[in-house]
Amino acid sequence: MTNSLTPVCSRYFICSLLVAAAQATPSANWPQFRGSNSQGVADAEKPPVEFGPNKALLWKTRLPPGVSSPCIWGDRIFVTAFDQEGKKLETICLDRKTGTIVWRKAAPPHEIEKVHEVSSPANTSPATDGHRVFVHFPACGLVAYSFDGKVAWSKPLPAARVDFGSGASPAIVGGMLLLRVPVEKEPHMLAVRCEDGATVWKAFDERFRDGWASPVAWTERGRPVVGVRSFGQFNVLDAQTGTNVWWLSGIPMSSCTTPAVSDAVVFLTGTGVFGNKENVLKPPDFDGLLAKYDANKDGRLGTDELPDSLLFVNRGTSSGAGSHSLSELLRGGPNPNHKSYDKAEWIKATGELYQDFITGDFMRTAAFAVRTGGQGDATNRLVWSEPKGVPEVPSPLLYRDRVYYIKNGGIFTCRDPQTGKSLYDERVGAEGGYFASPVAADGRVYVASDRGVITVLRAGDEFSVLSRAELKETIMATPAIVDDKLYVRSAGHLWAFGHERP
Repeated sequence: MTNSLTPVCSRYFICSLLVAAAQATPSANWPQFRGSNSQGVADAEKPPVEFGPNKALLWKTRLPPGVSSPCIWGDRIFVTAFDQEGKKLETICLDRKTGTIVWRKAAPPHEIEKVHEVSSPANTSPATDGHRVFVHFPACGLVAYSFDGKVAWSKPLPAARVDFGSGASPAIVGGMLLLRVPVEKEPHMLAVRCEDGATVWKAFDERFRDGWASPVAWTERGRPVVGVRSFGQFNVLDAQTGTNVWWLSGIPMSSCTTPAVSDAVVFLTGTGVFGNKENVLKPPDFDGLLAKYDANKDGRLGTDELPDSLLFVNRGTSSGAGSHSLSELLRGGPNPNHKSYDKAEWIKATGELYQDFITGDFMRTAAFAVRTGGQGDATNRLVWSEPKGVPEVPSPLLYRDRVYYIKNGGIFTCRDPQTGKSLYDERVGAEGGYFASPVAADGRVYVASDRGVITVLRAGDEFSVLSRAELKETIMATPAIVDDKLYVRSAGHLWAFGHERP
């Protein structure tokens, strides 16, 4: 890894910004993806427990599609969206009290990024420092708007090249905006000044090309550092210079989740390239399949005879997105030209495929914890690692001395952060896929399924569901909590739930 530091940005200047930002950021705001430091916690707030389309609804505003989460400062809410009809990317500002759209600005015309079927070109959440709002559209770069919708500055960036589209949101770290720039050549982390977009530093690493996690910050030995989760790796950079302080390699490959962090321990998760191992289904018996699907009656199973509904990887999402049929993986396997199979060939081919998926490193899954304060390779600083109850997309939540996870199928896990011991693994009673990360406030945890059901659970060592709200619209974005209110981005709306006040 290499880095470069803009000469005008001294260590003293950056440290001053970090201290000032820490003192100036009110806890009531939600300045970026998952709020302060992307941790998903608003413990001083008291959002409603019981809510829904006909209960505790303050307002509901129609929005174009997008899977980015709202960021909030004062009386303003900012989201990004993709106007499918007009083929344009937008930043939209809403009045927080009424839900009225105050302004909307189209991004500079550019090629629309190709994304996964469950995603959207509007997949990175805005961030704000209280003076400007920053949006990153990977096809056209960074744009900073004033709160009245004027362009404060813009910074073109090379187009990102990430399988299934980008998704790592920018993060505010004391006067700086940090962003992953996953370009084909020289992928890097970029730090720019919030004030004018001037580059502070760039940190280069090949692993920064792949990953969808947002950076998080904490302090080690009196200096601020930034943690970056990438494909099979976790890097910790000096926030002042971008220098790589320590790293963890050889960890599970998938890097969708943003870490949860305390001053002493970082909590990470990682899955295989097709999610969890339990997503991989054991191939059915040859004779049963032959009796059902041998259309030409030649005693062989052809890959073109098998239906797409015969799955080999089932991620458990409501739409089936991310799942893979057995015939698809056979065609893409080591013998793609092998079009049909007799019984012996079938047992050999599917058995090898299954074993590769179950035992190969590319499907390794774990929730794990690592002590902060390392130098260089930090493999020996692992505290614990557990293979069960690991989400593929939702980030872990560290809240009131417990770590919480939600995964597809509505499986909710609570762990002791000291040991990794599971205190419970239970189904919340709302099935489907889970893409939104959990958030917490007032002793409660809120989780949202892609079927539009938000489940409220009591935080603590005993599993307790307090309520469920069915919005009847797909939810992919992580909710925000500000001023005793819960803000939810669904497929077609932004919702505000709260207690009516006189």
